[in-house]
Amino acid sequence: MKFSTGKRVILIILVVLLIDQFTKIWIKTNMQIGDSIEVFSWFHIYFTENNGMAFGLEIISKLFLTMFRIVVVGIIGFYLHKIIKRGLPFGFVASIALIFSGAIGNIIDSVFYGVIFDHSYGNIATLFPEGGGYSSWFHGRVVDMLYFPLIDMDLPSWLPIWGGEHFVFFRPIFNIADSAISIGVFLLLIFYRDLLTADQSEQ
Repeated sequence: MKFSTGKRVILIILVVLLIDQFTKIWIKTNMQIGDSIEVFSWFHIYFTENNGMAFGLEIISKLFLTMFRIVVVGIIGFYLHKIIKRGLPFGFVASIALIFSGAIGNIIDSVFYGVIFDHSYGNIATLFPEGGGYSSWFHGRVVDMLYFPLIDMDLPSWLPIWGGEHFVFFRPIFNIADSAISIGVFLLLIFYRDLLTADQSEQ
C-alpha cells in the first residue's frame, strides 16, 4: 500500500517526536543532572539541561525564546502544508518535516517540563510530582543527553599557546530534536539549496 506524501510526513513527525520525548522522559526519570553513561569511548549519554536554543546557546529571555519558537513552528507548519499540496520532491518535504518535528520536540520541553517534572539537581525527577514542577508554564528547560567526545586528550606540552591543556572535540551536548533539525538543514543545504532558493523567489 502506497502512502501519500502527507501521510509519510505525519509518520516522520510522529517518529521523531516519540523518540525525542521517550529519550528525554527516560533520562529525566532515571538520571540526575551531570550523570553520564559511557556507551563507547566516543559516545556518552550525559544528562544536562539548557534554557536556550539548540546545543545550549542562551542569548535571549526564556519566555521570549519559547514564544518565538512557537511562532516559527507555526510558520514552518504552514509552509510544510503548502509544499505538500504543491507536490514538491519528497526529499525536500521530508527535510522541512524534520526541522518542524525537531522544533516541536524542544517546544514541548520548554512549555511543559517545568510543570510536569520536579528538578534534577542531585535528584532523580518525578513525573507529575505532588509538590508541583520546578518552574512555570513556558519556562521549562530543554533536556540534552547526546555527547560525542570524538577526540578527548591532553595536548602535548610543546604545542604553542594550548600546550598541556585538555582538549575535547566535539563538546556540544544535544538531543534527538536538535539532531532532526540539524539533519533537515544539512539535507536542504546539500541537496535542495537550489529548490529552496527557487521556491522562495516565487513567494
